[in-house]
Amino acid sequence: MNDQILMEKAQASLGNKILALTNPAPRRIFLKVAPENLLETVGWLKNEIGFTHLSTISGVDLGQTFEVLYHFANDFTCLTLRTEIPRENPLLPSICELIPGAILYERELQDMFGIVVQNIPDGRPLVLPDGWPAGNYPLRKDWKYKRPPEVIPGGNK
Repeated sequence: MNDQILMEKAQASLGNKILALTNPAPRRIFLKVAPENLLETVGWLKNEIGFTHLSTISGVDLGQTFEVLYHFANDFTCLTLRTEIPRENPLLPSICELIPGAILYERELQDMFGIVVQNIPDGRPLVLPDGWPAGNYPLRKDWKYKRPPEVIPGGNK
C-alpha cells in the first residue's frame, strides 16, 4: 500500500475526524486528530491498515498546549498520529488496550510532562527517581533545574 492509497483510505474512513493529513516525504505521513478521536483512530490504524508497531510516543510543550505524537511503522510507511491537549488539565486516554506496548511511553508522558493518561494499566512512575517532588515535570518549558547542595564525602564535620 502506497502513501496515496493510505491517505485516501484514511479520508474515507475517518472523514471529518481528521484535523490534518499530510505527506511531507515519501513513506512519511502525518495524521492529526482531536483527543476524543484518538482511540478510534488507533483502532482503525491497527485493525484496518495493519499498524501494530508503535515505535515511540513523544510529547512537545507548545506553551499553552501539549502535542503528543504516536509514531507507528510498518513495512510500507511511517505514520505519526498527532493530537493536541490543553496545558491546563492535560488528559489523554490510554491506548494500551489496543497497543499493549504503549504502557512504557504513556508512563513516561506522565513523568516528564504531567499528562494524565486515563485508564493506564500501571501508572507508577517510570523514569524519575523515588522521592521526586510532585508537580515537577522535567520536559515542560517552565521547569527549572535546581542543583542539589554539593556533598563532599569526608568534608566539614
